[in-house]
Amino acid sequence: MKVCIVGASGKLGQYMVQHCLDKGYEVVGVCRSKSVDKLDRYKDRISIFPGPTNDRELIKKAVSGCKAVLTVLVPWGVQQYSSGTAQAVIDFAEPEARLIFSCGWHISKDGKDVYSRKFLTGLKLFSRIGKLFRMIEIDDQVEACRRIFESDLQWTVVRGSSLEEGESQGLPVWSTYVGDPILKSDLTRRIDFALFMVEAINKDDLIHKAPAIVGCQSPSALEHSEA
Repeated sequence: MKVCIVGASGKLGQYMVQHCLDKGYEVVGVCRSKSVDKLDRYKDRISIFPGPTNDRELIKKAVSGCKAVLTVLVPWGVQQYSSGTAQAVIDFAEPEARLIFSCGWHISKDGKDVYSRKFLTGLKLFSRIGKLFRMIEIDDQVEACRRIFESDLQWTVVRGSSLEEGESQGLPVWSTYVGDPILKSDLTRRIDFALFMVEAINKDDLIHKAPAIVGCQSPSALEHSEA
């Protein structure tokens, strides 16, 4: 299977590259030109397309012939980076390709998620600071997901909790809505977030869903399993 990873040079992207190679997939990576060297250990095993991930022509070439496209929706700058990236993938991916996108818990598919006051306050502060320094644009990530949710393609939007480094603990557990007690621990190993993204390629039950995930060994996940 040929898989394209958009945002391959980031921490999450590199883990996805490794998971895909471990499964024997043919991997195509898209990343910013200045970050290509982060993929040096894979350069003889993957094809790399350097450039902005919202470059439509670049994405068109990279996703050609790919059965799956894994996309890290990064809200860089204030130039509609996330929505531009998502739209390019939607427009140019193969019609039957599995499209897996990553984002945070703050994305809500139908408005039924329940967030704590602490979470909402932190998100608001983070968004304001990002806009002030023209570093990030959370609202554009929301727009990107709106476009994905309206698409008829075979998409899944994986919503990650807070992340930590460390050895894999296994495939994260998930819930349809933030606010579910199983997600209370709000912590997932980044390597396992990547694993969930890759495993979602072959999970038809996740098509047109936005699973919110948490580490399978987190206290809330273990408590739920025991219950």
